[in-house]
Amino acid sequence: MVNRREYTPEYKAKIALEMLREESTASEIASREQINVKQLYNWRTDLVENAYRIFAGKREEKEVAKKQREFEEHEQELMAKVGQLTLENDWLKKKSAEYLVYRRETKSGRR
Repeated sequence: MVNRREYTPEYKAKIALEMLREESTASEIASREQINVKQLYNWRTDLVENAYRIFAGKREEKEVAKKQREFEEHEQELMAKVGQLTLENDWLKKKSAEYLVYRRETKSGRR
C-alpha cells in the first residue's frame, strides 16, 4: 500500500502562486515537485476561488470586535441600572418600614 503524501497549506499556496505567475509551465513544476499536474491545477483553482477570504476575515473580525464592545457597553449600562434600582428599592423598603411604624404609633395613640 502506498502512503499518500500530505502537503502543508503553506506549500500548496507557494506552488499555486508559482502556477499563477506562469514563470514555469505546469509540467515543469509538476516534474520538479513530483506532483500530478491535475493536482497543481486544483490547488491553483482553490487559491483563486478562495483568495477573497483573506480580506473578508479581517472585516468579520472587526465586526465581531465591534459587537463585543457594544455588548460590553450595554452590559455596563444594565449593571449601573441594576445598582440604581437596588438602591431605590432599599430606600423604599426603609421608608415603607418607617411609615408602617409611624402608622401603628398614630393608631395606637402614642403620638
